[in-house]
Amino acid sequence: MKLHFLIVYSAISLCSAAQLQYPFTKKVDVVDEYHGVKVPDPYRWLEDDWSEETRQWVTEQNKLTFSYLEEIPFRKPWYQRLEELNNYPRYSSPFKKGAYYYFTKNDGLQNHSVYYRQKGLTGRPEKVLDPNAFSADGTTGLAVFSLSKDGRYAVVGKTKGGSDWRNYFILDMQTLQYLPDSLAWIKVSGAAWHGNGFFYSRYPAPEKGKELTTKNENHQVFYHKIGTSQDEDVLVYEDPANPQRFHTVFTDETERFVFLNISDRGKGKDGNALWYFDSKSGNKNFKPLIKEPGDYNYSFITEHKGNFLILTNDGAKNRMIISMNPDRPDKENWKIIIPEKSENISSVTTAGEKLFVTYLKDVTSRIFVYDLDGKFENEIQLPGPGTALVSGAEKDEKEVFYTFTSITYPPTIFRYNIKTRKSTLFRKPEVPFQPEHFISRQVFYTSKDGTRVPMFITYKKGTKLHGKNPCLLYGYGGFNISSNPTFSPSRIAWLEQGGIYCIANIRGGSEYGEKWHEEGMRLKKQNVFDDFIAAAEYLIREKYTSPDFLAIQGGSNGGLLVGAVINQRPELFKVAIPQVGVMDMLRFHKFTIGWNWIAEYGSSDNPDDFKNLYAYSPLHNIRSGINYPATLITTADHDDRVVPAHSFKYAATLQEHYKGKNPVLIRIDVNSGHGASNLKKALETTADIYSFIFYNMGLSPVFKTKKLHK
Repeated sequence: MKLHFLIVYSAISLCSAAQLQYPFTKKVDVVDEYHGVKVPDPYRWLEDDWSEETRQWVTEQNKLTFSYLEEIPFRKPWYQRLEELNNYPRYSSPFKKGAYYYFTKNDGLQNHSVYYRQKGLTGRPEKVLDPNAFSADGTTGLAVFSLSKDGRYAVVGKTKGGSDWRNYFILDMQTLQYLPDSLAWIKVSGAAWHGNGFFYSRYPAPEKGKELTTKNENHQVFYHKIGTSQDEDVLVYEDPANPQRFHTVFTDETERFVFLNISDRGKGKDGNALWYFDSKSGNKNFKPLIKEPGDYNYSFITEHKGNFLILTNDGAKNRMIISMNPDRPDKENWKIIIPEKSENISSVTTAGEKLFVTYLKDVTSRIFVYDLDGKFENEIQLPGPGTALVSGAEKDEKEVFYTFTSITYPPTIFRYNIKTRKSTLFRKPEVPFQPEHFISRQVFYTSKDGTRVPMFITYKKGTKLHGKNPCLLYGYGGFNISSNPTFSPSRIAWLEQGGIYCIANIRGGSEYGEKWHEEGMRLKKQNVFDDFIAAAEYLIREKYTSPDFLAIQGGSNGGLLVGAVINQRPELFKVAIPQVGVMDMLRFHKFTIGWNWIAEYGSSDNPDDFKNLYAYSPLHNIRSGINYPATLITTADHDDRVVPAHSFKYAATLQEHYKGKNPVLIRIDVNSGHGASNLKKALETTADIYSFIFYNMGLSPVFKTKKLHK
């Protein structure tokens, strides 16, 4: 395969963007008053995303967007190249349950990965669950696959069209046939097996026709017994006095201990409470270990010598592991098993009576092995800087599997022998690209307030830093989520065409522990935007790119990021891709589980929070007379996490105020949610994004493959 160098594409007439006629969007006289400030909301009617009027608006916007995209001559070839790069077998790490090892496999272009099992690691694989058969168009996916302790049954959680709502079914793992059980209106829930059934969490059924927008309140915990109807399920826990709390239940490996996790993020509490009962005691009433949700997190790891090992940031911003006596759970009785380090603990798993603790050091993984008393044993040597995930196993297992990846290192599974402390290669993917053709490096730049921020930069070898390279800068910056270096086959298509790809590890994430998170949340949210802007300035200053060739991308909280920075520094960017973004910072808490984000953002109901939110809200800071970048907004009709009304109102407002030549388009996917509902839709979206970026930079990718030139 040969790929030509990037060339300037002169055959496309970009001036046609000046003649774009946007669909008419009516305005209504709606004004809200927040703490003495009157705020117009002329596109409030678009919040009713299933009304006939809104559907017509969506149809007209999509007609314009897709007619624009269809004019791009390299849109189809780019999709075909993305298919080629994604067309290779992909496996998950295996996990053992009873006599079987379970794993998932995607043959390449399957919309969903398929579950298999086999006896022993060399046994013959048997297909047990194929989500591709859930629906004819592949938009119904698998959200939960939870095996009972003996492996006899599995809870199969399905999601339609990418919605966060789940329907649960019971699969008999001997016959591979479904039982009659059918459970609905499940959200923010797993399936915690206990005895002849399982615990799960659900909401009361929403009003018909408003399933994807209604505020979700009164999260209830039920117990379902196998072979019964949902009407017979036993209500285990609810708290009507606190309707915006999450209540989830899980059990330990033995199913002896049943835990109730409670969070109250709707009241701005970033931590959780933890309750439990011991099923051996005969008393099934939950009693508190941590009584009320507050500012700290407590995660159960395992039981050891009658005590609970807990991961917490209470007194340790980078987290530590403590031993808690359940009969004396007060903090003064804790025993620190693994103290806080200068690096943040990103995850903890157990296997074979060991703790596998993964730390982040400058956004790359380090795995340390301890015994259950907290004694350090060894570090697992990884192939290099990157991201590692240990899958975990039961206490009597002799081995564990972990996956390692980086931006140019496809996810590779290793088998770790707990006794010998040796890792061996278990499964390496055969990806159709040559990693040695690319360079991936980490740099550090200085933000507005002097903070040192890391960024990963990846590009093709031989790339000249002359300021004219198409560059795609990605950011997230929120919710204590780290943007780790991981592999994406679709990203290779961008790099092949001379594109530079960058991940800015801005504040708000967990890259450097809770302090890094706190510096980018609530009243300090502007730090996130400053960090991202400083990343763009660094790339321009160091001549990786220039404003004429710089595109930015982010989804969800990252969509908010993109919307905010193009309001604040539009001259820095040529193209903006805000995806499923939180764009209306004054009303986000009024839909589905948006109240859950108050802990991160604050609430417009609070005077100080309102002033802060109003100052950066993407929707409310769009200004006339500004030369905005070419903007492709993406959302989906089944997104019930960040409801599409955010993007609808944002698109209508930007189209109203911006009078320049750059296009402002919104791409509204159907039967998809907060993420693409299947692989085909994901590749179509990516092809459209890459095509839109190159087209508006006046550039063209040149593909030369046998498949494209038959």
